[in-house]
Amino acid sequence: MNTLKIPALYMRGGTSKGVFFKLDDLPENARKPGAALDAILLRVIGSPDPYGKHIDGMGGATSSTSKCVILSKSTRADHDVDYLFGQISIDKPFVDWSGNCGNLTTAVGPFAIAQGLVDKSLVPQNGKMTLRIWQVNISKTIIAHVPIVDGEVQELGDFEMDGVTFPAAEVQLEFMDPAAEDPDGGGALFPTGNLIDELDVPGVGKLKATMTTAGIPTIFVNAADVGCTGAELQEDINSNPAKLAMFEKIRTAGALAMRLISNGQEAEKRQHTPKIAFVSTAQEYRASGGKAVTKNDFDLCVRALSMGKLHHAMMGTASVAIAVTACIPGTLVNAAAGGGARKEVRFGHPSGVTLVGAEASQVNGEWQVKKAVMSRSARVLMEGWVRVPV
Repeated sequence: MNTLKIPALYMRGGTSKGVFFKLDDLPENARKPGAALDAILLRVIGSPDPYGKHIDGMGGATSSTSKCVILSKSTRADHDVDYLFGQISIDKPFVDWSGNCGNLTTAVGPFAIAQGLVDKSLVPQNGKMTLRIWQVNISKTIIAHVPIVDGEVQELGDFEMDGVTFPAAEVQLEFMDPAAEDPDGGGALFPTGNLIDELDVPGVGKLKATMTTAGIPTIFVNAADVGCTGAELQEDINSNPAKLAMFEKIRTAGALAMRLISNGQEAEKRQHTPKIAFVSTAQEYRASGGKAVTKNDFDLCVRALSMGKLHHAMMGTASVAIAVTACIPGTLVNAAAGGGARKEVRFGHPSGVTLVGAEASQVNGEWQVKKAVMSRSARVLMEGWVRVPV
C-alpha cells in the first residue's frame, strides 16, 4: 500500500526520451547508483517486463525510451550541472551506468535552467545560454548552448532532425575531449592502438573492425562483412534472431579486445556499452518514415545496435564516435565515407541523415580529439510526479 511520490519531468532529448529527476528529490538512500536507486528506476520504467511492453511504467520498451536522468547543481567549480544517466534494461532487473546518452544530453541544459539548478541571474533575457555539464558516468565535460527567449528556455522552433516528428528549437552540443581516459575504457581513443583490428569472433570468423572510445565505446565493422547492405531498417535486423545473435558475438569479442570486460559472460551485464555498428558507402534507400534518401544527401551509411536491437535512428554518443572515426583517415568509417581528411560528416541512418563534426589531430604520432559537435532539440512532454510502489 506504500507508494513514493517523486517530482519528475518526462522529456524528449534528440531521438530519445526519459524520466528526469533532481537529485535532491530522490530518497536520501537512493542518490547514487546502487540497489536502492536501481530498484526505484526499474519500477519507474516498468522493468523487468517479460511482455516487453512497459505497460506498468514510464518506459517505451525500446533502448531509446527506457532511460532515466538525475541532475544536480555541479559539485565542480567550473561546471553548472552534474548529469548522471541510467539505461534501464527492458527484460532484466538491471540498470547500466557504464555510459552516457548523447541524445538526452540535449535536455540536460533546458531542465537545469527551468528547474532552478542554474542561478536565474545568469540566464540571459534573450540569446543563448552556455552551460558546462559534467557527465558523471564517463567523467567528461559537455557544453550545451541553449536558446533563451524572454528569460525562458525556448523549446519551439524550426530546427528539424530526422527521427523526430516535429520541429523544435536547436540546441548545440560540444562533447569535449570525448575519448576515454580511465582503464576500464581502454585508456585511449583507439584502445588497441590500431585504426583497424582483426577480430576473431567465435562462430562468425575473422572481421576487420575499428574500435574507439570516442563518445561511447563503439565497434565498427563493414556491412558487407556481416552479410548486410548498410541500408537496413529496424525490422530487417530486429526480426532476424540469427543476425542479432551474430552482432552480440561481435560486440562481446570487441569488448574483450577493448578491455571493457575480462570474460565473455560479463557482456550480458554491460548491455549499454560497447555499441556495435556497421558501415557502408552512401546508397539510396527509403527511410523508416517514408522519406527517400539519395546518395548525394550524405557521405556514408551507418546502422547501430543498442541494447541488442537495431536503433531506429542513431544514438547521440555513437554519433560522436562516427564523427571522430570518419574524420581520421585509415579507419573503416573514414574509408566508407570516401577517405581523406575532413572535419564533418553526414551519415545516413534508418530515420534519415545526421550531420556531425569533430576536431581531430595527430600529436606525436597519436590521434587526439579536442571535441565533437552536433545539434539536437529537446522538449518537456509532461511534468508532475511519478508514483513508485515500494
